[in-house]
Amino acid sequence: MRNLRGWSGLLTAIVVGCLTAWAQSPIQLTVDASQAPLKVLYTHMTLPVKPGPLTLLYPKWIPGEHEPDGPIGNLTGLKFTAKGKVIPWTRDTLDVFTFHLDIPPGVSTLDVSFDYLEAVAGEYSSGGSATAKLVDVNWNQDLLYPAGIPAEQIQVDAKLLLPPDWQYGTALPVAAGNGNEVEFKTAPLDLLVDSPVIAGEYMKKIDITPPGEPIHHEWDIAADSAEALAVPPQLIEGMKNLVAETGVAFGARHYRDYHFLLTLSDHVAHFGLEHHESDDSRLPERIMLQPNGSNEVGFLLSHEFVHSWNGKFRRPADLASPPYEAPMQTDLLWVYEGLTDYLGHVFPTRAGMWTPGDFRDFMAGVAAELGPGRPGRTWKPLLDTSVSVPGMFENGDPHWINWRRDTDYYDEGDLIWLEVATIIHNQSHGSRSMEDFLHLFYGGPNRGPELKPYTFEQLVAALNQVQPYDWAAYFHERLNSTSPLPPTGGLEASGWNYVLDGDGVRGAGDLEYSIGLELDGQGNVVDSIVGSPAYKAGIVSGMKVVGVNGRVYTRALMGDAVVNSKNASGPIRLLVVNDDYYKTCLVDYHGGPMAPRLVRNHKPDYLSQILAPLVH
Repeated sequence: MRNLRGWSGLLTAIVVGCLTAWAQSPIQLTVDASQAPLKVLYTHMTLPVKPGPLTLLYPKWIPGEHEPDGPIGNLTGLKFTAKGKVIPWTRDTLDVFTFHLDIPPGVSTLDVSFDYLEAVAGEYSSGGSATAKLVDVNWNQDLLYPAGIPAEQIQVDAKLLLPPDWQYGTALPVAAGNGNEVEFKTAPLDLLVDSPVIAGEYMKKIDITPPGEPIHHEWDIAADSAEALAVPPQLIEGMKNLVAETGVAFGARHYRDYHFLLTLSDHVAHFGLEHHESDDSRLPERIMLQPNGSNEVGFLLSHEFVHSWNGKFRRPADLASPPYEAPMQTDLLWVYEGLTDYLGHVFPTRAGMWTPGDFRDFMAGVAAELGPGRPGRTWKPLLDTSVSVPGMFENGDPHWINWRRDTDYYDEGDLIWLEVATIIHNQSHGSRSMEDFLHLFYGGPNRGPELKPYTFEQLVAALNQVQPYDWAAYFHERLNSTSPLPPTGGLEASGWNYVLDGDGVRGAGDLEYSIGLELDGQGNVVDSIVGSPAYKAGIVSGMKVVGVNGRVYTRALMGDAVVNSKNASGPIRLLVVNDDYYKTCLVDYHGGPMAPRLVRNHKPDYLSQILAPLVH
C-alpha cells in the first residue's frame, strides 16, 4: 500500500500540469476493424478538450502481461485535428508512449486518428491478432487517453466496425448492433481495456451455465475454419462442470457474467490473458480435433478463469499500480500466477477434463523440470524469477533456460501451493482445507468487476486465520532457496513421491534427464542442461546434432543410443555442428532412458481427495 500512496502523489503532480486542456465528458472511440483481413485497424477518436497544453498517452503497462510491452511501434499515421486544422504534436523525448500538443483557443473537441498495424510476430496481445477470417480486438492498442486522470474516471463511448456477416463475442455490454456496426454502452477506460472482443466469419457461442447458476456463462469461439469449431460434447460438459466447481471452491463470483473467449488459428500469437469478466485465449486452429487437445483447452481456459478471482479481483498491491503508465512490481507473481497455475490444474481435473493420472504426470514433470532440469536454481531463487520479470518475461529465447531460469513462479508455484494445501489439512487434522482459504481471501459480495489489492502480510494473515502456522517463514524459505532439489514436500505429504527412473519407459524417455539435451525435430539443441553428460561433452544450446554413432541423426537413432547405453562400454558419439564447424562429442552416459513419475508412499492419498469433484 505504500507504493500506491506514492503513485497517487505522482498522479496529483501530473494532473496539475496536464488537466487544463481536458474536459470531463465521454471520449468517442471508433475502431474500424472492417479491413482486419488486411492486418490493419483504423482508430478515430473525438476527445473533449479545453485550450492549453494536453498530454496524451498510449497504454504501456498492460495488466496481466507484467511488463511495459504496449505495442507502440505498431501505431502509425497519427494525426490530430480540430475545426478542420491540423494540430502539431511532439513525442516525449524520455517516453515514447507520451504525446504532447497545444489546444488552440476556441477548441472544445479534438479529433484523433491513427492506424494500428497487426503484428506478424510478437508476444501476447501485441503479437498477431488478425487473420483472413477473424480478429481479436484489444482496446488498449487502439486508443490514446489523457494523462493525469485515473482510468476509472475516463468514460468512453466505443464503437466497433467489422467485416460483413462477421459475428463477435465479448463481455462488454452492448448498447446497439446494426449489421457490422456494434455500439457499446458507455464504460470507464479500465473496464473497456479489460473487455476484449473476438470476431470472425466462423464463430460458435455455447451456453455453459450450470443448472441453478444465476450468473450467465458463455463460451465464444472464433476460428479460421468451420471444421475447427467441432467442440467435443464431453468438453462442453467439462466447461459446465468447471463453472460449477469454481463456484463451490471460491464461494463467490466477482463479475456480472463471464465469457470464455477462445481464438483458434495458426496465424495468431498463442497465449492466454486474463480479464475480470472474460479471458483472451488463443490456440492452434485444429486443437480440439487432436487426441489430447481437450486437455490443453481445459487447462488454459481454467487457468484464465481462476484469474478472475486471483489476479483481477484480488491483486498484489504492487501490481495494482495506476494503469497504464506506472511501473508494476512483480515480487508476488508466485501468488498471482503460481496459485492460479495450481488451481488451473486442479479444477479441470475436478471438472473431468483431466484425469487424476494426467494431473500426477504433470506434477511429476514439474518436479523433474525444477530438479535436474533447472540447475539455475542453485544461483537464482524463486523470488528472483518473479522480481526480474519486467523486460525479461517470455522473451521468446528458449536457449540456456535451464541455467538462466524461466518464469518458474508458475510451475514452482504448483508445488508450493500443493504443499500449502497439505499443511492446512494436516495441521488442522483434516478439519480445514484450501477451500477455507479461498472462501476467506477471495469471497465476499459480488459487486461486479472490482479490485481489492493485498500485501504479503495480508496474505499471511489470511492463511493464519484459516490455520495458524509460521506461514511467513515457510514462504521466505521457499522463495529464497537455492537448493538444487525441487520443493516436493506437498507431493510427499499428500501420499506420493517423485522419482526419476527408467521403469516402464518406452523408447528414449526424456533426453533432458538422461544425456541432458532438449532437441527440436531437426536435431537443433534447444537447451543443454548445465552439468549433464552432454554438457560435459561440449554440447551447448545453439548447436545442431547431425550424427549419432556414425550415422546421420534421426530421433529414432538418438533414442536407440540412449536405450542401448546401459549395455554399451563406450560413450555415445554425437556429431554436432557449431556454427560452420563439425565437432565430434563423446557423451559418457550409461544410464538408459529416464522419465519422471509419481509413486505412492506410505502416507494417506490426500492428493486424490484434493482432485475429487466438490459438486456431486
